[in-house]
Amino acid sequence: MNTRVLRIELRRSVAPWSGAFLLAAALAFLYLLPGLWWNGSVRWTAQWTSMAMWTRSLLVLLWPLVVGLGALQGLRDHRSGMTELLASTARPARHRAATLAGATALTTASAFALLVILGAVQVLAEAEYAHLGWLPISLVGVLSLVAGALLGMGVGRALPSALTPPVMAVGAFVLTNVLRAANEPAVPEAAVSNRLSLLSPSVAQVRDVLLTLAPSVHVGQTVWLLGVSATGFALLVAASPRTRLLALSPVLAGAAIALLVLPSDPRRTYVVDEAAAAMVCEGPVCVTRTHQARLADLAGPGGKAMRQLRDALGTRAPVSIRESTALRALGDRTERAGKSVLVDFDDGMIATAKGEDLTRALIAQGMAPNCYPRSDREGGPALELATQSIAAGWVLGDLQPLGGTAHSARDQLALAEPVWKKLTALPRAEQLARINAMHAAALSCKGDAFSELSGGATQ
Repeated sequence: MNTRVLRIELRRSVAPWSGAFLLAAALAFLYLLPGLWWNGSVRWTAQWTSMAMWTRSLLVLLWPLVVGLGALQGLRDHRSGMTELLASTARPARHRAATLAGATALTTASAFALLVILGAVQVLAEAEYAHLGWLPISLVGVLSLVAGALLGMGVGRALPSALTPPVMAVGAFVLTNVLRAANEPAVPEAAVSNRLSLLSPSVAQVRDVLLTLAPSVHVGQTVWLLGVSATGFALLVAASPRTRLLALSPVLAGAAIALLVLPSDPRRTYVVDEAAAAMVCEGPVCVTRTHQARLADLAGPGGKAMRQLRDALGTRAPVSIRESTALRALGDRTERAGKSVLVDFDDGMIATAKGEDLTRALIAQGMAPNCYPRSDREGGPALELATQSIAAGWVLGDLQPLGGTAHSARDQLALAEPVWKKLTALPRAEQLARINAMHAAALSCKGDAFSELSGGATQ
């Protein structure tokens, strides 16, 4: 491709404006709308993989825009009334198509690359765990936008109608949303198979910072998107119904190969990044490499909490504090580990606490491990939090509400204070018996730990 011609194309076409519109739409979505991408350990500026996954998830909106804008570009020759004139020139059609496609692909790829760079700069300032495992996620995202632009241009030239761009955009939007819904983890009955859902350029919203896409997903999606790109360019060059029909061969071949490569099981689609999940320890306190920056703040309060738990529970006390790495569906019960206090940095009780408050939160978690998760999507039952506040108060000698949760201090104390007063009025032996029964019920997630504290009757 002649670079001088490409520069002229960039100056005179609407391709740069399309790229600017694409970038503005992505930034407006991220910065003007509140969402999970700004909360918890999975926020889009916290870790490299989360940043790549969140920007890829935006393709559920950006890809239909790119397809529609590409179709609008493909109508340019038809709108100018120069189709026959251009066909009569000596310059091969593929040269003209390459110039148009190159300008649009360059601006589209640059817009997405700028979005990723913006996220990368913020992650670089915050994350201590650096790796390149996120790069294939973003590169496939760039390829998907280029493929969408080429497909839109090809269809726009093959079907030169004013209705083509909006129909293509709406059709792409419906398709990506149907496939995305099937691609969400923990969907009980998806509308399409897992392999077919992975033909979507978008990915599921980030729920676990340790999850990444399997290599087979990258390979299968790359093959599929190369087929889409080849079909789009072939349609842009084709001049007869026969060649347009033949232009469909690459996308069909790409789909066939991709469906053989892509995993059929959702559990092999989103997999744990073993390097990110490796433990980094300071004494009995361990966190994943992803969250190693939190270890310094956790180690001191953690050691103090371990000593308090030994005094309270004796031989039944946990011997370590460890970040939970078990995968679960939304709403599933949390991981169990009798000899470890499991912490989850999506639980505001742990994530937002510092110093003495963190020590209290760790004691609460060790005395009465929560069965139901607490995160930005999951509130957890109020009785469970009240149980933890009573248990921590019993160890430390004073009842205080636990912070960082969806339940206010007033709500916690309204449930906890009556039981606390009855518990502390009992003889020491009876108190210890109820505490032990509460600990066993919470640890097994069987029975009612709050009821054990209140003597068998839930308040």
